[in-house]
Amino acid sequence: MIEEKKIREWVVAEGFFKEQVPDDTANFHFLVNYPDDHVLDLIQPKHKDDMILIGCASEIAPEQSALIKNAPDKKKEKFIWDIRFALNQFLLDFELEHPENVLQRFVISEEMYEDGLTKHSLIMTIKKVFKGKLQCIWLTGKYFGEVEEGTQANDNSMFV
Repeated sequence: MIEEKKIREWVVAEGFFKEQVPDDTANFHFLVNYPDDHVLDLIQPKHKDDMILIGCASEIAPEQSALIKNAPDKKKEKFIWDIRFALNQFLLDFELEHPENVLQRFVISEEMYEDGLTKHSLIMTIKKVFKGKLQCIWLTGKYFGEVEEGTQANDNSMFV
């Protein structure tokens, strides 16, 4: 069983802990900052005592979404494929909401299991999930110009 106290101590020691979130579907749910102003969720789902999930959800800003929507179809399709390939290389789980190849939201996550959980593996996984998010931000900027980073529901929390 993964100890909530140990996980909290690790993220507090690294300066990543932001707050604990009430969550009826989880044994514990923390918001962590990595890096500053980028919030990720660290969750142990109920009935999964040997697993934690690190993830983030980001919504595309309306200004960026308008640029994507007005782009040529081939460019939009290539953009979605490039995001898929980029995130797949990180070996991350992800979901893209992209009706008609207009990216609206993305969710990136990684599961960690008790038998492989160390402070090092936890911190590296937090960094890896952030890098996946950053990859999406960068690809969006590359394809559709620099617009202020996407809005995040509830401070980037993947659960509103």
